[in-house]
Amino acid sequence: MNSLFHSLGSMFLLMAPPPGGEDPGGPGMLMNFMPLIAIIAIFYFLIIRPQSKKQKDTQKMLSALKKGDKIVTIGGIHGTIQTVRENTLIVRVDEDTKLEFSRSAISSVVSQAKEDKEDKKSDEDDKDENPDEKK
Repeated sequence: MNSLFHSLGSMFLLMAPPPGGEDPGGPGMLMNFMPLIAIIAIFYFLIIRPQSKKQKDTQKMLSALKKGDKIVTIGGIHGTIQTVRENTLIVRVDEDTKLEFSRSAISSVVSQAKEDKEDKKSDEDDKDENPDEKK
């Protein structure tokens, strides 16, 4: 029993602040955590932030799909969107072949529908007519 009190007393002495008056949680404690804070910041800027930006761009691309877009699926199938539904797309792969894909199976858009191309061409023509506006 006496040894139990002796060991408890020595533990309390270890937890007490040193007699010099230094606080153990002072600036030295913060300096011990600086490498950990730096590692977390590096992970955020090199891994987490670019991944979330890529995910937002993918969601934006999937929500903007429309009839006439030429797309590539995750499996590498090239085709043109024929019908857009809420969760799926009907894609024309060949003259007679149409396949239904989930929106999440679309990897990229190769080219936009022709309406967008015509809008872009008219914008480019306007720029060519007024060369002073380019600069």
